[in-house]
Amino acid sequence: MNVVVIEDELLAAKELCNLLASLRPNWTVVATLQSIDETVVWLAQHPAPDLIFSDIQLADGLSFQVFSTVDVTCPVIFCTAFDQYAIRAFEANGIDYLLKPIELNRLALAIKKYENLIASNTPALPTFQRLLEQLSRPASPTSLLVYHRDSITPLSVSGILFVHYEEGVVSATTVTGQRYVLSQTLDELEKLLSPHLFFRANRQFIIHRQSVQKGERYFGRKLIVKLTIPTTEPVIISKAKVSEFLNWLQQ
Repeated sequence: MNVVVIEDELLAAKELCNLLASLRPNWTVVATLQSIDETVVWLAQHPAPDLIFSDIQLADGLSFQVFSTVDVTCPVIFCTAFDQYAIRAFEANGIDYLLKPIELNRLALAIKKYENLIASNTPALPTFQRLLEQLSRPASPTSLLVYHRDSITPLSVSGILFVHYEEGVVSATTVTGQRYVLSQTLDELEKLLSPHLFFRANRQFIIHRQSVQKGERYFGRKLIVKLTIPTTEPVIISKAKVSEFLNWLQQ
């Protein structure tokens, strides 16, 4: 199992290699590369590795330039400090990312995800062109605009506990229990809000991870989610979405 690490900070590269060695001592880091140019040359002259860990922001540019220059077919796990664009892209494509500083447990999950991908022979590795297209998308908004008669009020997304659809009305309930009527549909909000923070529970609810108090097993292998603020109807996760919900919740 050959691994390439693309990282321009020597200390960060060393720490990542040490973590990899502790988790997968049989893996070999065949190269630690520090720049776009160096990486392009190396990949052109050597057999493809099995897996690449790549920092996004290198000293000479974004590492995506590597993948638009060289035909890289192996999976890539990117490392980033705070790039929410990248986070959304990888969530959509099934390729993992690691936030710096990299934690051992988070790295272990990323490796497991890679191993499951390989074991399942999943062909859906992302194209980097698609990745670049997704990176150009706007980030999730920090506020939603609430229209009421002649006034427009910004509603902070960070304060929203859940969004509810009931009798043709979509509303957001905040941590203070206040309810605001929104103009968007639930489908539109699902695409707009960060999937890392919000989960589409069913046709009636989008819930924030901080709103989840606990889950209880329900009839037919469904799950009832208890929120920190009471709702007018139960939040039920279907049997088909229970695993997706639990995976989201533990991330």
